[in-house]
Amino acid sequence: MLIAGFPAGAWGTNCYLVAPAAGEECVIIDPGHEAAPGVEEALKKHRLKPVAVVLTHGHLDHVASVVPVCGAHDVPAWIHPEDRYMMSDPEKALGRSIGMQLMGELTIGEPDDVKELTDGAKLDLAGLELTVAHAPGHTKGSVTFGLPEAADIPPVFFSGDLLFAGSIGRTDLPGGDMAEILDSLARVCLPLDDSTVVLSGHGPQTTIGQERATNPYLRQVAAGLGAQEAPRRGM
Repeated sequence: MLIAGFPAGAWGTNCYLVAPAAGEECVIIDPGHEAAPGVEEALKKHRLKPVAVVLTHGHLDHVASVVPVCGAHDVPAWIHPEDRYMMSDPEKALGRSIGMQLMGELTIGEPDDVKELTDGAKLDLAGLELTVAHAPGHTKGSVTFGLPEAADIPPVFFSGDLLFAGSIGRTDLPGGDMAEILDSLARVCLPLDDSTVVLSGHGPQTTIGQERATNPYLRQVAAGLGAQEAPRRGM
């Protein structure tokens, strides 16, 4: 399997290109702010042909390059219906103080072909099987994508802004909810095998085992404690 990732734009959002191997079809995950040049560079370097863009959620830093990337390659974008409005109205999703800072630099709106994600769906794209899990808390329509173990490759978990190395996504923006994100952590992350590689929306890769042992939020939900007892995140 080939996974090419790079941080893009003002927020350093991780964009991933996933394919069975170099020279084959691929899926693009979260082409955010200023990600289009990096996408094109990775496509050329690995001789990849995109067949779809899939989005972990609708925040601007994850979707800002969806229109140019989908338009350049005539591919659909997949997003959960509860976050779909964010592609056309990032100010409503982020609040004016954040959303308006970059509005003049962006192509706002939906690509020509938008498909909606559902919890538990299995997307057969580019020779891959991505399992979708609805994981609200950071936004109402946040999702994660899982790839099963294959040969000598451990399972891979694209966590978006649900789970980071040592932390979790913020819950203070419109649609955020601490109780919901803790429930999502317990329901979506805790059942995963410790060997699962976590590729998140921001920051370095980690594993479920590492986060189970050291992440204060996963430790909290594993202990069965709710939102009132959860630590306050610093990011």
